[in-house]
Amino acid sequence: MSAPRTGAAAGPTALGSAALVGFGVATAADLASLLAGWDTGHLVFKPLLMPLLIGYALTRGAPRALVAALFFGWGGDLALLSDADPAFLVGMGSFAVGHLCYLALFGRRPASPLAGAAYAGALLGTVSLLWGDLPADLRIPVAGYSLLLTAMAWRSGALGWRAGLGGALFLLSDTLIATGVADWPQLPRPDFWVMATYAAAQYLLAAGALADDRAYRREVVPV
Repeated sequence: MSAPRTGAAAGPTALGSAALVGFGVATAADLASLLAGWDTGHLVFKPLLMPLLIGYALTRGAPRALVAALFFGWGGDLALLSDADPAFLVGMGSFAVGHLCYLALFGRRPASPLAGAAYAGALLGTVSLLWGDLPADLRIPVAGYSLLLTAMAWRSGALGWRAGLGGALFLLSDTLIATGVADWPQLPRPDFWVMATYAAAQYLLAAGALADDRAYRREVVPV
């Protein structure tokens, strides 16, 4: 029996191609806005990214867990448009649910134990270094979120190199955010690097999941 589907078509469609091009254009426009310091452009283009990627994924017959992960990513995007502390926690919570959806998507597929050990070391080192510089009320939430994010990044490799790279970039993107919260020295235009790694991460996770899902359906004989 084949896995449940949410989209109407398994192959590429004109609508899907348009959504993917739109995602690329909106990403480029958002990054250009950040480089130029044009806040209005960021407010306009950032909220378009995940809906366009969801539209593309749906035309490829995306699994429900992938659509849900991208949807909660969109919720996090919207929350983080605000600089208020409550919005940061809401955004982190929405992304955390998205990571749970990704973990459900990865299922019980095997992932590299060596990569798992490396990610565990990176988690312990990063949290230890950041701990004293984080606001006291954010230490426990950030540590819990980091554990979930790192688990997602490690398990993403179970879907192949594209999803694995996407998981690693997601971890990098959120680590850059955490160093900003801890008031560490930042790269020039730090928001640009956060968004560049984040947009690439979500695309690669989606592409890896869709490729794996098509391979799975070729191996299953419908009954």
